[in-house]
Amino acid sequence: MANRYFDLIDQTFYFPQEGFDLEDGYLLFNGMPLKHLIEKYGTPLKITYMPKIGAQIKKARNLFTRAMKSAGYKGNYYYCYCTKSSHFSHVLYEVLRHQVHLETSSAFDLDLIRKLYDNRKIEKDIIVVCNGFKTQAYMQAIADLINEGFENVIPVLDNEEELRFYEKTIKGHCNLGIRVATEEEPNFEFYTSRLGFRSIEVIPFFEKKLAHHPKFKLKMLHFFVDTGIKDSLYYWGELNKVLKLYCELKSKSKDLKAINIGGGMPIRNSLGFEFDYKYMVKEIVNNILSNCEEEGVPEPDIFTEFGKYTVGESGAHIFSVLAQKRQNESELWYMIDNSLMTTLPDSWGIGERFILLPINKWTNEYGRVNIGGLSCDNSDYYNSEVHESQVYLPNYPASDKEPLYLGFFHTGAYQDSLSGYGGIKHCLIPSPKHVLIYKDNKGNLVDVLYQEEQKADQMLKILGY
Repeated sequence: MANRYFDLIDQTFYFPQEGFDLEDGYLLFNGMPLKHLIEKYGTPLKITYMPKIGAQIKKARNLFTRAMKSAGYKGNYYYCYCTKSSHFSHVLYEVLRHQVHLETSSAFDLDLIRKLYDNRKIEKDIIVVCNGFKTQAYMQAIADLINEGFENVIPVLDNEEELRFYEKTIKGHCNLGIRVATEEEPNFEFYTSRLGFRSIEVIPFFEKKLAHHPKFKLKMLHFFVDTGIKDSLYYWGELNKVLKLYCELKSKSKDLKAINIGGGMPIRNSLGFEFDYKYMVKEIVNNILSNCEEEGVPEPDIFTEFGKYTVGESGAHIFSVLAQKRQNESELWYMIDNSLMTTLPDSWGIGERFILLPINKWTNEYGRVNIGGLSCDNSDYYNSEVHESQVYLPNYPASDKEPLYLGFFHTGAYQDSLSGYGGIKHCLIPSPKHVLIYKDNKGNLVDVLYQEEQKADQMLKILGY
């Protein structure tokens, strides 16, 4: 029988593949039997597979160090984790086990840095790259950390006014970065990023304000491509424009030693995902090296800021199908036990697609369906995948004792922050329970309940009742 759901997946993709397999007809996620978690905790369920975080860090670090060694590159490589991707303590603690540095975006981010220090997870010599347009509270928090001896906090200047604030508040010496405003992709709604200095302003600003400053040294040139690292004319064009600017700036600044290629590497959002990480890293390193050799300047240390890449593939959300609804001859709805808008807000806000797979019923025939969330909003649905503008899932009779369970995978970045995990949700639909998956000393998988499903009293208290 060739119209089973398993046959559809097997004929369309290589399956099983990294992170996904079947055992006794049920889906495994990184070797973890999802049936076991569903039976133990129920649904809706959020999962974080902790070992994947370290694996991603090691993968990127190895790619860059090997590419640099192969090219004879003399600079160093620094991996920074973007805290905004996931601020949870279990994520930061796992990230910091792998000797990475951090990138921040707001004033409260620096309260988080202080907590990490108080909990002995970091030392004062950790590199903290402070990015973004900065409020007075954010700038004050940066200055306070530097004044307290966090010697490698690097404020990346977004504008000239920011420098004036630090001149008044930072007591000793400080290393700075400058962010260059990149051009956006041609199909974007505006032409140039709102963040950073225009490229034509960087050299005059340095010569006028920083070249002979007694307190500050320019150590880093930073740029950020919002769409991330990808093999496109746009990406290579923006990278090479910034590299030429770096070389010109380096000829005027002996202290400049680092380039920060902000913008992350992609993660798998489909079983058919293809991205040549090795090639891309090699080309980035070679581009930087060739530009520097051409201009006769030493190659810089390379900083990357990987957030989604670090934590995205560690996450999953599991839902039960509560009911089937056929609203017309061509549309069948699977109604799930939570809201897609509030739990996976990127699926609604920017049309982000995740890996979608059933947990069970893989030998059933498949059909085209729409997935509907619990909220009353017309936009609370999911009906397309990366590789296809529709969704196919197993069919099953409504009389089945076991419901169909659906998994959205690689959801570990941004979804909690954007949805306001544990806060007020649309239609007061609660945040799901959250389970962490670890490996013990013997390599066995262990599941730990991190957070119960949000209770009504918690929401009502926020609302003032």
